[in-house]
Amino acid sequence: MPHYTMPDGEQLFVREIGKGEPVLILSGLGMQSWQWLPFIFTNLKNYKFIIPDWRGFGGSRTCKIPQDLDAIHNHWRDVDSLIQQMRLDQFMLISYSMGATTAMHGMQYGNLATKLKAYLHIDQTPKIPTDDAWQFGLFGKKHLKFKRFLKDYSDFLHQYQDYRFVDELPPEPRTELVQMWINFIKIQGSNKLSPFIFNLALKRPQLQKHLLPIRRLDYMTWYIDNYLNHDEDYRAAITQLNCPTTFFIGEQSTLYPAEGQKRIANQLSNAQSIIFERSGHTPLITEPVKFGKEISAFLVRHAQLKQSA
Repeated sequence: MPHYTMPDGEQLFVREIGKGEPVLILSGLGMQSWQWLPFIFTNLKNYKFIIPDWRGFGGSRTCKIPQDLDAIHNHWRDVDSLIQQMRLDQFMLISYSMGATTAMHGMQYGNLATKLKAYLHIDQTPKIPTDDAWQFGLFGKKHLKFKRFLKDYSDFLHQYQDYRFVDELPPEPRTELVQMWINFIKIQGSNKLSPFIFNLALKRPQLQKHLLPIRRLDYMTWYIDNYLNHDEDYRAAITQLNCPTTFFIGEQSTLYPAEGQKRIANQLSNAQSIIFERSGHTPLITEPVKFGKEISAFLVRHAQLKQSA
């Protein structure tokens, strides 16, 4: 599996698997490229999937954090560099959650829209903040409560910025960090199992480092600060897309209300929505069979042979 040199000299890991028409996949926060394999393996004979690991995860876990860029700006710079190095043009793009935010950033500040043959957008809002003009940001009506959580989390992490890994923290602040993550899970209100697991971790410190999404505290701080301070509005950029676009929308999503995603999809001239009725923000977990089938259907709809027929 190759690494590609990014503009700051860091080596980004990119999983390349399959053969045929290129399909770029941009993952959500906390994901690793291998987690897409169950959903794409039936298509490996016809498509070459290109899946970068974000900095801090998987094969890119040791990439340094750029001091001058927040996470989304940096991710787009990395993706843009990858597109240029691989000379990708008129390709299909699948992006999920934070990956979709990165894609929309590229549509707004780069030339990504002109390079897309077809686009699959999975459960993400074009505007993270909720305000009087947009009621469908991160956590919808709970947005201000979530922002307060992010501020407390950020303050805590900056207080312990001299520590590199979660398991290096003294017992008391490490337990406090887990407790804060429990509070975040409770804000979501969509996962009944996680609170039990995290409460167990409060009593068994040896489990704590495994249950948080990121073990590196500097990366955790980088991503938390990104969502705390992110104020971009990508609505105009995504609604101007001309390529065929598909939206995967979790009907039960508490992170990004489905109604806002549906409104955006309806503004595109060439778009369709696939609703995951039993899912929230993670249809790949709650409805994995349907998720895989719909990805295959998206690929077939826009395959090279069909386009040239």
